[in-house]
Amino acid sequence: MSRFAPRALTVTSALLVLSACAGGVEGSPGGSGLRDPYFPRSGNGGYDVTHYALDLAYTPDDRRLAGTAEITARATQDLSAFDLDLKGMDVERVEVEGERARWSRNGQELVVRPHGDLTENETFRITVRYSGTPQTITDPDGSQEGWLPTADGVLALGEPTGSMAWFPGNHHPSDKASYDLAITVPEKLQAVSNGELTHRSTREGRTTFRWRTAEPMAGYVAMLAIGDYDIRRSTVATEADGELPVHTAVVRSQSDSARKVLDRLPEIMEWAEYNFGPYPFSSTGAVIAPRNAAAYALETQNRPVFPGAPDTKLFVHELAHQWFGNSVTPKSWRDMWLNEGFATYAEWLWREDDGGDSAQETFDALYDHGEDEYEDLWSFPPAEPTSAAHISDAPVYQRGAMVIHKIRQTVGDDAFYDIVQGWAAAHRHGNADTADFTAYVEKSAPDEDFDPIWQEWLYGDGKPARP
Repeated sequence: MSRFAPRALTVTSALLVLSACAGGVEGSPGGSGLRDPYFPRSGNGGYDVTHYALDLAYTPDDRRLAGTAEITARATQDLSAFDLDLKGMDVERVEVEGERARWSRNGQELVVRPHGDLTENETFRITVRYSGTPQTITDPDGSQEGWLPTADGVLALGEPTGSMAWFPGNHHPSDKASYDLAITVPEKLQAVSNGELTHRSTREGRTTFRWRTAEPMAGYVAMLAIGDYDIRRSTVATEADGELPVHTAVVRSQSDSARKVLDRLPEIMEWAEYNFGPYPFSSTGAVIAPRNAAAYALETQNRPVFPGAPDTKLFVHELAHQWFGNSVTPKSWRDMWLNEGFATYAEWLWREDDGGDSAQETFDALYDHGEDEYEDLWSFPPAEPTSAAHISDAPVYQRGAMVIHKIRQTVGDDAFYDIVQGWAAAHRHGNADTADFTAYVEKSAPDEDFDPIWQEWLYGDGKPARP
């Protein structure tokens, strides 16, 4: 599709001409896009973001968002220019280190030319003032993300590229950062985001909510929900941190049906920590949005988002992503199976421990009859989706879980849980890819031969021979 075409060279050429006219520079423009296998224009080269400070105001009546994004970053090369991902929105002013910067637009790219060159390893601050009506983005698979208006507010979701609809940034999973987000809305509404609510104040009919996410977070799991929510705070006991804050936000129309699953949160958290290791973030919880807000649940950091009250299986799946996907984040979208394979296998483990089918029984049923439910189950290997439209298909989820189970079969339960917890600890708050994972498994069980698993189940075409 055309939206994935490489950026035209004319913008870069123009920037080089501007640089030459300015007297010559040693830096060069950062790359537009990180050449991700499925979303090549996502993210940008030449710098690494360490913090986002977003100051937003939203008016649901006209669906207008006004924002100031202050982005702290470190240059990874000498930079004469760099790009930010921002789709739509009207840019009013850009500053770098407090000085006005030249800028231009090229599709989803905001191309910034600072007043002076940035040197490698220099920390710098970018300020972007912008406004407009954020867009809803349709993915290659037909799902929608970005800015999703609801009856009285909005739900903003980012996987895989939707965050660029509502704030500028380096929107690729490989660049994680901390966040401070202030959102001002009409006082009758609530506003929920990631992390912890640090302050709330009302003035002249509008309320400002301030949320802080201290741990690194990929842009695609950033979230914002505005509407008539019942926000509750409590705590849950954890093995590593004692009392962990819990923030839940339930749209009032779903209050009764949501309580049943939310009441199981302490039990599920205890179970997840026992199996996966210490919880990686400073709060937990959930957002129960209107049923028609989105067509899917999403593992947004700290508190997953659900369109309507979820069942326990889905709740377990999205909570498991806090370890696998949010803390250990893929280096590229090719590694999506590391997120979804582990989260799907968490469902199998929960069912096993909650008195249902064992993981082996689930595996066997999927092998024997999986095509009845998932027509495309054997259409491609989990580590190699055929295109961006298929990174959320059954092979990534179900076959990904089958890979995890094959490892468990090979090493036995004790070694398996050592691998799972060790993997989560080794890459806590970082990024990893499939090669990192296979190397970790092989190092953890050096006497075992994993080649048949990798060749037949992880990378193999078609249905493997009966296990």
